[in-house]
Order: sequence, then structure tokens, then C-alpha cells
Amino acid sequence: MKRFFESVKQYPSAVVGLLLVLLLVVISIYTIITIPYDQAIREWRGGDDVRADVPRTARPIYFNWFSAQDLPPTLVFDTADPVAGVEKSVVELGNLWDINMVIEFDYEYDDFPKELQVILTSQFEDKAPFITLTWYQPDGTQIKLADIVARPRENFRFQDEKLRRTLQGVPPEIALFSVTETEPRQVQKGTYELHIDAIVFEEDADVDARLISFGQVHGIAGTDHRRRDLSLALLWGAPIALAFGLLAALGTTITTMFIAAVGVWFGGWVDEVIQRITEINMLLPFLPILIMIGIFYSRSIWAMLGAVIALSIFGAAIKSYRAIFLQVKESSYIEAARSYGAGNWRIINRYLIPRIIPVLIPGLVSSIPAFVFLEASLAVLGLGDPILPTWGKVINDAQVNGALFNANYYWILQPAVLLMITGLGFAMIGFALDRIFNPKLREV
Repeated sequence: MKRFFESVKQYPSAVVGLLLVLLLVVISIYTIITIPYDQAIREWRGGDDVRADVPRTARPIYFNWFSAQDLPPTLVFDTADPVAGVEKSVVELGNLWDINMVIEFDYEYDDFPKELQVILTSQFEDKAPFITLTWYQPDGTQIKLADIVARPRENFRFQDEKLRRTLQGVPPEIALFSVTETEPRQVQKGTYELHIDAIVFEEDADVDARLISFGQVHGIAGTDHRRRDLSLALLWGAPIALAFGLLAALGTTITTMFIAAVGVWFGGWVDEVIQRITEINMLLPFLPILIMIGIFYSRSIWAMLGAVIALSIFGAAIKSYRAIFLQVKESSYIEAARSYGAGNWRIINRYLIPRIIPVLIPGLVSSIPAFVFLEASLAVLGLGDPILPTWGKVINDAQVNGALFNANYYWILQPAVLLMITGLGFAMIGFALDRIFNPKLREV
């Protein structure tokens, strides 16, 4: 091992490749530990309650580093949260109680939010509270948003028809944050206030409000059309891609090598059958068969993995391994092993196969990204596992929902870059290992 690592150090590309692969492995371990599988699937498939504070198709937060504009992030203000510091006053009016809350915040961004939402939670027994929402702009303009007879949970999404008439048809997220009488609308920076005035009819009744201003940037990786944080798919895509590529490469390479060794050693009809099966399999269209399996049988990643291994076992690699084994079979130490009575399987496992390991390792490492790209390609075609968050599934969602047309380039570029890094890392290691194990390729 010491000699091996000393040999690897002589190739800077191998060192860079090892660092890239090591980074992916570290990310995979970190992801599995911090975001367990069940939690990841629940968050990826969850409904609006799971993603209540997440905007649709928001760019990554690092987009502001390269933009001349300071785009708004998602802002959340909850009157029930002590940290928010929202004061709640209660005034008794005979048999009524007036609960007043003011959410005050500064808005100093250069563009408008994507959406606005107020979530009202009320506690009462028989009589529902009557709530009035009023919006105050920095210049003192007062805009009445709505009068609501609140249910235990009420989502006000600023789509009220009366409010639209008040705002003259301008989308609320623009009208409420813009300078009046400007065309095109300009952001009005300053301190905004949302007044929540609730009339309750029971002494123990209570009302809380949560204001959400959905931003144009969100999280380290942005979001998709279903309010899912893409960082989850980018992180979990690493262990899934590495596991699929490694298992497929190991299963295919080891099985193919063993079959080739068996055919060469026993020869005769055994070798003939293996070669004919290989030639037939090489003529079969690989990707269309996988597409048929995904459409008519299952899109599970495990079903696809099994199909990939089954279709790749009798591949062109058998021909290459067979040529090498034919040379090894004629070696003197093989004759010596036969002379002292070594059995067929002992010779195959102890004398034939170990001789091919130097050729096997570079090919094994180089084949891992090929299987990673295959899994991603199936997902891009819509045949990926519908449950798992993978890089290919993210690209497929972006393609289906017009990410390029809507200039949401981050949605496609981020998983594509991770796929390229994975392929580059293993390719650089594979090329270096090929030079290390193959003396004919070493530089003089």
C-alpha cells in the first residue's frame, strides 16, 4: 500500500481525483448521518405543511453575490414566537375582547417578493374571531387587506377579489411594496407594518398570526416548482450516485471476470456457450431495454441496478478478459499447479483471477462514473426512481417545468456540475491507475 500511494503521488491528476472522490464520500457520510433516509424521503415528498415557508423556484442565496441587485430572501414573522418580539395587547370591551398585534419589519431589498401569505391560528370554542388585516407602507399609506371570520387555521394568500380591486389589478406582492403612482413599479424601501386587529367573543380565545414574505432567493441551492429545497436532492444525490455506480461496477466487473475465467479454463462447449451469449448480448440495445423495464415493470433504483448488472455481465469486457486469461493459462506456474493436483476451481480462484487484478482495478474505477451517468440518464428520461431525490431527477423536473425557458439555470447547472465532478474524479484516478498497473503506459 505504501508503494501504491507513493506511485499515486507521482500523478497530480490522481491526487486531484482522489480529493474529489474523497469530498463526495465525506458529503455522502455527512448526509446519511444528518439527514436520515426516512426524513429525507418525508421532506422530499411532503406536502405544503412541510414546505410552508419555502418559495417556489427561488434562486440560491449565493446568487446575490454575483448580482447587482440585492434580491429579497424569505422573511418569516410569527407573533407566537418570543424571539420575534411582537407585542400583543388585549383590551376588554364589555363582552368582547380586542386583540391587537403589529408586525413591524424593515425591507431594504431591490426587488419584490415572490408571494405573500398570512397564516392565522385561532383558539376558540363556539364563536369564531373577527379579524381585520391592515397594511402600512413606509410613506404612511394605509391599505386594508381583508376582514376575516377566522377558522382555527386560516391561510390568507392575498388573492381576495376586493383587495385586487383596491390594488387596481396589480399583484399584491408588487403593489404593497412599491411606490404609489410609479410606472414601472419601484420598490419602496423602509419600515412596513402589518396590523392584526382581532375581535374575540370568548374570554379564553386567542389569535396569532404568521406573516411570510416568500423571497426570490432561498437556501444554498434554491428551490423547485414544488417548494422543495434542492439542497436535499443535491446532498442525497451523492450517496445514491456513488452506491449505484460502485455496486453496478463491482457486480458487473467481478462477475464478468469470473465467467471469462471459467470459459477459458474449461474451454470446449462451456467457452462456446459463453462466447455465443456474449455476442448475442452485445447486439441487444442496452438503453431501450432499460427503458422498457422502467415502463412495463418497475422504476425502482434496485430493479434498475439488477437489470444493469444482468445486461452488462455478458458484455464486451468478457472478450478482453478472455484474451488475457488465454495467455495466463499457458504460464508455467499454471502447469506446476496442475502437476501437484490443484483442482479446477482452485486454479481459477488462486492462479488465474489474481493475475488479472492489475488490469481489473483501473477498468473498475473508470466504469463507476459510466453507471452513475446511466442512472442519471434514465432519471432525465423520466425513468428514475420516483421516490429518491437524485441528481438526474432534479434535472428531469427542471426540464419538464421549463427551467431554461424561465432562466432558472441553477436548477439544471447544480446537479450537472456534480455529475461532471463525479465523472472527472473517477476518470482522473482511473487514468493514473492504468499507468501505474500497466508498465507499457508508464513514462520513460
